[in-house]
Amino acid sequence: MSFLVLEFIPTAFIPLFIFFARILDVSIGTIRIMFVSKGYRGKATILGFIEVLIWIIIVAQIFQNLDNWMNYVAFAGGFATGNFVGMYIEEKMKMGVQIYRIIVNQENSNLAEELMNRDFRVTVVPGEGKFGPVNVLFTVAKRKRWQELSDVVNEFAPNAFYSVEDVKKVSMMDDELQPNRLDVWTRMLKLKKSI
Repeated sequence: MSFLVLEFIPTAFIPLFIFFARILDVSIGTIRIMFVSKGYRGKATILGFIEVLIWIIIVAQIFQNLDNWMNYVAFAGGFATGNFVGMYIEEKMKMGVQIYRIIVNQENSNLAEELMNRDFRVTVVPGEGKFGPVNVLFTVAKRKRWQELSDVVNEFAPNAFYSVEDVKKVSMMDDELQPNRLDVWTRMLKLKKSI
């Protein structure tokens, strides 16, 4: 028994439907995983429901048309493209908070001061590196500020070593780091307009 909405699609267009539906479901899956990692349970649950519903419709179409090898190619191609599209959307959304660790020679101490001047909260810890004394700078900031921070580091300490990782929770968050419930959906709408 086929889905009512798909009975109107000519058989020749089923592979195209599978391809684009697969892009949609894999992209939603990528965003859902991001929501899970950031602790957005409700949004992850809703996206999970939509993702699996689309997947079931796609698989039903494949089973109803087992003799059409184009469906298999469309399924695989949609999956691969969906990964790319999902990662692109996730990158554009720039959600969440990250911790930045920057290791610089002590003569680059003006980097910490410059970051503080640009409203980054910085903790400086003296350390010892392979070639002598270093400072380890820690700062926690919204992911959307990554490019700004990277530009400052490249300008004031081009030889610095840095690492970045996502933070699931931050205690005693200030207003800048406080997640905005409408922020995610606003960004998704803006992204939709720009595509």
